[in-house]
Amino acid sequence: MPLKLVRHPIAETPAVSFIQAEAVRGGARLTLSYGLSGDLARLAIPAVVAAGRADELWRHTCFEAFVRAATSDAYLELNLAPSTRWAAYRFTSYREGMHNAEVAPPRIDVETTSDRLTLTADVDLSALPDLAAAERWRIALTAVIEDAAGALSYWSLAHTPGRPDFHHSAGFEVEL
Repeated sequence: MPLKLVRHPIAETPAVSFIQAEAVRGGARLTLSYGLSGDLARLAIPAVVAAGRADELWRHTCFEAFVRAATSDAYLELNLAPSTRWAAYRFTSYREGMHNAEVAPPRIDVETTSDRLTLTADVDLSALPDLAAAERWRIALTAVIEDAAGALSYWSLAHTPGRPDFHHSAGFEVEL
């Protein structure tokens, strides 16, 4: 069932009506779906390019998921851009021990109209034994949206007080 992401109060984004996200687990596979509704002409949506790994996708419009085994502090960060560029990072604990996660390239599909952007990604996590073998996952679903003027807004199922922090354990609200 799609869940509504909430904008962090640090930035206004009148061009965005709402964002919803959904995560579905099938063994070691994770399917993520994001739907952004609004005036896309007023947003900075990167053009689709050849799929591939890229860093710093979060500096522009990007959909993200953070995944951890329910019994672990280690987690995976997935960045999925509408350009079909992607990144995957492992952390040993809260913002510690970051390194590239060696996962198979996700399959990313993007559809746009004048008022709707839908991104769906299928990610195989079988190369990460701790996640693949975990009985339960905890997941945070998030998005960074850039408007045409370059301002960023931050969207999540839940926000902690202060600055946006997608890595905080309070955001891992979905259990699969």
